[in-house]
Amino acid sequence: MDPSALPHAPEDHWDIFCPVVDNYGDVGVCWRLARELVTEHGITVRLWIDDLASARRLIPSLDPALVRQVVGGVDIRAWVSPLPDAAPGAVVIAAFAASLPEPFLEAMALRSPRPAWINLEYLSAEDWVAGCHRLPSPHPRLPLVQHFFFPGLDARTGGLLREADYDTRRQAFSREAFRQALELPPEQPGERMVSLFTYENPALPELLEMWSKSPAPVCCLVPEGRVLPGLAAHLGLSGLRAGDKILHEALTVCVLPFVEQARYDELLWACDLNFVRGEDSFVRAQWAGVPFVWHIYAQEEDAHLAKLQAFMTRYLDGVEPAAALALQEFWLAWNRGEGVAAAWPSFESRLPLLGAHGSAWSARLRESGELAANLVRFCKVEIE
Repeated sequence: MDPSALPHAPEDHWDIFCPVVDNYGDVGVCWRLARELVTEHGITVRLWIDDLASARRLIPSLDPALVRQVVGGVDIRAWVSPLPDAAPGAVVIAAFAASLPEPFLEAMALRSPRPAWINLEYLSAEDWVAGCHRLPSPHPRLPLVQHFFFPGLDARTGGLLREADYDTRRQAFSREAFRQALELPPEQPGERMVSLFTYENPALPELLEMWSKSPAPVCCLVPEGRVLPGLAAHLGLSGLRAGDKILHEALTVCVLPFVEQARYDELLWACDLNFVRGEDSFVRAQWAGVPFVWHIYAQEEDAHLAKLQAFMTRYLDGVEPAAALALQEFWLAWNRGEGVAAAWPSFESRLPLLGAHGSAWSARLRESGELAANLVRFCKVEIE
C-alpha cells in the first residue's frame, strides 16, 4: 500500500512500541495483541517495530523496506531514530520495558487528556508479579504516570492472550488434513508426533539419538529456525531447509516452513508433545493442552531457572508426585543442556497423565480472563 494513501491515525488510537529482542517471541506477542485490539475491540492500533526484517517471519506480507504500512488492519511503523513526528494516541504501550523516544514522551506530556501509559511486561509465574501488576510509576521529570501490566496465570494478573475464535478453530481442526497439507508421510501405528521449536541446545543430539532408537516411530516436525544447524550437524548433513524429510532409524525429521501464528496453533494441536521456547509459543502450548517442554530464554547468572521453577511449581500443583518429578527433571535437563537421556524415560511414560493435566490447566487459565480484554478494561478506567 502506498504510505501517502494511508489515513492519519485518529486521536483515540493506541500506540504499541515493540523492541525485537528474542527474534520472534517479542514481536509475536505484540503482533498478536495488536490484531486482537483491532479485530475484537475495534481499536485503531499503530504498532512500532524496531526490526521489521525479523518481524517479517511472523508477518509474511510485511515489507521491511516500508516505514509505514497496514497489514491485517494494523498500522505498522518502522521504529527508527529519530522517530518521525507522530501524535501519541489515547493509550501508549511500551512492551517489555521498552524505552520510549524522548520526543514522543514529551508529546505524551502535552497531550490532553494525557495517554494511559502501559509497560506491558514479560510473562512470569513468580509470586511477586501479582503485587506489582497495575502499579503506577511516575515519570521523574514529566507529568506522566506509567502503569505496569503483567501477563499471568491467575486473576490477580492480566491473564494471557487468546483470540475469541480459538475454540472454533480448534473444533474445526483435522489432524489428518493438517498432515496432508504439509505432505507429511502417512502416520505409522503407534507413532508419536513431536514439534520442535527451540533455541540451540547441546542436549539436542542426545534427544535425537534416543528417538532414533525408540521402539515406536517418532515423527519430529521442525519449523525453520535457530535449531536447524545443530539438527543438520547431528544428522551428518551440511544444512536443512523447509520441505526436507530425513529418515534416521525410528526417527523421521520433517522441516517445515516458518509458520504463521494461526498455523502454529495447528502444529501444536497436531502433535503429541511440543517443545516450545520464549513466551509466545509457550503461551500457545498452554492453550493447546498437549504435553510440552519449555525452553526458557536464558539470562545471566541462570536467573531464568528461577522463573522456570516458579512456573513448574504453579503448573504442577495437584499433579501426581511421580509425574510432577518426571516433568521437572526433564525440563531442567533440557534447559541446562545435559542429562536428558536419563530424564527422558520417566517423562515419556507420564505423557498420557500430563496430557490430561494439560487440558485441565488450559481450562483453569480461562478463569483469569483474557489479556487484551483485561488491558482494554483497565485503560478505559485510566482514560476516564
